[in-house]
Amino acid sequence: MSELITVNPKEKQKGFFSENLLINRLPLDHKSTFEKIKKIKITENDYIIKKYVLAYESYFKNKNNNEIIPGDIDRIELEKLEGENLKRYLEYRYKYKIYPNEKILEDYPPCVQVEPTSVCNYRCVMCYQKDRTFSKKSSGHMGNMKLELFKKIVDELEGNVEAITLASRGEPMLNLEIIDMLNYCSNKFLALKMNTNGSMLNEKKIHKILSSNLNTIVFSVDSADKENYEKIRVNGNFEKVYSNIKLFSEIKNKHYSDSDIIIRISGVKINNIQNIDSMKDQWQEYADILAFTNYTPWQSSYENEINKISSPCSELWRRMFLWWDGKINPCDFDYKTVLKTGDFDIKKSHNIKKAWNSEIYNNLRTKHLENSRKKVNPCNKCIMI
Repeated sequence: MSELITVNPKEKQKGFFSENLLINRLPLDHKSTFEKIKKIKITENDYIIKKYVLAYESYFKNKNNNEIIPGDIDRIELEKLEGENLKRYLEYRYKYKIYPNEKILEDYPPCVQVEPTSVCNYRCVMCYQKDRTFSKKSSGHMGNMKLELFKKIVDELEGNVEAITLASRGEPMLNLEIIDMLNYCSNKFLALKMNTNGSMLNEKKIHKILSSNLNTIVFSVDSADKENYEKIRVNGNFEKVYSNIKLFSEIKNKHYSDSDIIIRISGVKINNIQNIDSMKDQWQEYADILAFTNYTPWQSSYENEINKISSPCSELWRRMFLWWDGKINPCDFDYKTVLKTGDFDIKKSHNIKKAWNSEIYNNLRTKHLENSRKKVNPCNKCIMI
């Protein structure tokens, strides 16, 4: 393990700790959000929207802030949504947050991560790209998703899943067809996100991204200064990334002032040198959200000590991963696809639906539910709960 990694978490939950999150874009207030929700035409089958109404009524009466109440980031994302789109968004967020707790399974996962490429130009100290048995070309793990496969995936997801993230094991901008992929997603999802290290941007690509229907772009930056950034993001150039993010912000403000895209600068919290205050000083004017995600020891997934976590992994009810070559996997902690749960066959239909509800996926869930996680590799070495 790198000497830069000094934290040693025993468990990891989704989301951000408050001390590692700074929101620069004023979210819609709760009262206005509730007024928007009350305008939705609710039918007898809209039980999720009814739960929001009840939760907000309780919130305003008793100040009971349960997990159904939209958080700050949720309220930024839903600000411009009305009617049916607002209902779709609220249903997605409910499923994303609540279904993993209640172990509810529907035809499709609440969120799908689609990997445009597994190739990366960085070798970050906390990332599996450091593992040469994974990242060398002869490993068989490296490649770029073809546009034809991507379109087939999107065709199935449209109308069934709202949250699509273009990212996983590699740097999405290294796929030469990434702009075509973004354009193909246009107006099909309410929570389309892309993660990037920002190194491959230029003026032309920035215009293309801002002209697309991307809802959130996440720039992966772990430090406010050159020295620590380049120690963590090996092969990265701090000045280049800073210049690219600054240019992205300037082009957005000058040419796309009406754009609702959310800009997030987000790093991985691997030591106590990193802090949100220094990130604020360096990056605040270029981002709506600054954050550090909680560290998971991805760089050594298969060598970590077996831990004592017995609770089921929430990702098994929240998210699915689709690799560049069509392999379907339950997580990216398992970056070598030991747990492979299916393949996307462009000649067949309902690939994602079938995989999500398949015997192999459900057997994995059952093992987690029956306190047998410690017998599953590499789940027994992962700290996600």
